[in-house]
Amino acid sequence: MAEQHARDRQLFETVAAPLYEDMLAEAGLAEDDPRVADGGELRPALDQLLDLGLVRLDREAGRWLPEDPTGTVARVVSPLGREGARLLDESAAWSSTLATLGQAWRRTPQAAETGPFTYLRAEAIEPFLAALVAECQEEALTAQPQTGRDPKLLAVGMQRDTALLERGARIRTLYQHSARRSGATRDYVAEVTARGAEVRTLDEFFNRMIVIDRRVAVIPSGDDLSTALAVREPSVVAYLVDVFERSWERGRPFTSRSATMLKDIAAEQRAMTLRMLIEGHPDPVSAKRLGVSPRTYAGYVADLKGEFDAETRFQLGYTIGRQGISGEE
Repeated sequence: MAEQHARDRQLFETVAAPLYEDMLAEAGLAEDDPRVADGGELRPALDQLLDLGLVRLDREAGRWLPEDPTGTVARVVSPLGREGARLLDESAAWSSTLATLGQAWRRTPQAAETGPFTYLRAEAIEPFLAALVAECQEEALTAQPQTGRDPKLLAVGMQRDTALLERGARIRTLYQHSARRSGATRDYVAEVTARGAEVRTLDEFFNRMIVIDRRVAVIPSGDDLSTALAVREPSVVAYLVDVFERSWERGRPFTSRSATMLKDIAAEQRAMTLRMLIEGHPDPVSAKRLGVSPRTYAGYVADLKGEFDAETRFQLGYTIGRQGISGEE
C-alpha cells in the first residue's frame, strides 16, 4: 500500500501536476488532444486528475477543464493522516506485545549465552529500540547529537515516549544547541516536557547514546550509524551513564525562552566556533562538532570576520591570536 501511494505521488508530482498547471494557463485542454487519447503519453496523468476531481470534461466545449483543488486536499490528505495515526497505534501495540516476549526471553538460559554485547544491523536497530523503550520502567537517557531529528522518527518517538511517561518512567534527553532551530524538534520537546520529560542542550559535540533503566545501553558501532551495539555489561553501562551525567550537568534547559538564556547559548556557539578555528579543524569537522551544516558554520565564521574586522581567515586568526583569545572565555 505504501509503495502504491509513493508511485501515485510520483506520477502526480512529475506529470499530472504540470499537466494541471498547463490546463490552468491555457483555459483547459482539447478533448481530442492526442496526448490524452487512449494510449497517449499523458493519459495516465489525466486519469489521475479525474480520480482526484481536479478536471472535468465540458462536452459542449470539447475541452478538459481544471477544477478547484481545495476539496481534493481534504479527500486525499485526511485519509492518509488517519492511516498514519492507525499505523502508529498498531506499532505501539506490537512493541508492547513483543516487549513481554523479550522479558520472558531474558529469564531463560539461552539469553545468558548471547553475552553482554549484541551487534545490530540497520533494519534491526529501530525495532530493538522500540522493544527496549516498551520495557522501560524507570528511566530513559538519550543523547542525540547534531541538528534536529528526522520528523518521521520524531512522530514515532513522540508516541513511544508519551506512553513511557504515562507509565511513570522518567525521560532525559540531551541535544546540541543547534537542535533549537528545528521546528519539528521544538514541537517534540514541547509535547514531552509538558508530560514531565526533561530536555537540555549543549554547545559541544557528543556521541549518540540511549540507556534504558541503567541496564542496557545502545551506542553506534560505526561512523555511518548503519550498525549499533547493545551493551548489557553493568560496568560499561555505568561508565556510559557517568558520561551522560557529566554532559547533562553542563547542558541548558530546552524549555527556557528567556533573552538571557538565548544570549548565553549564542555566546557558547561563538566560543565553540573560535575553538574550532584556533585548533585548525576542517570546516566539515567543525560543523559536525557544532551540530550544524557546513553552510551554517561558514555563516558563523563570516560573523566572526565582521566582528574582528577581518577580510580573510588568515587575518581573523592573526587578530584572534594577537588578542589572546582562546575560545574558553
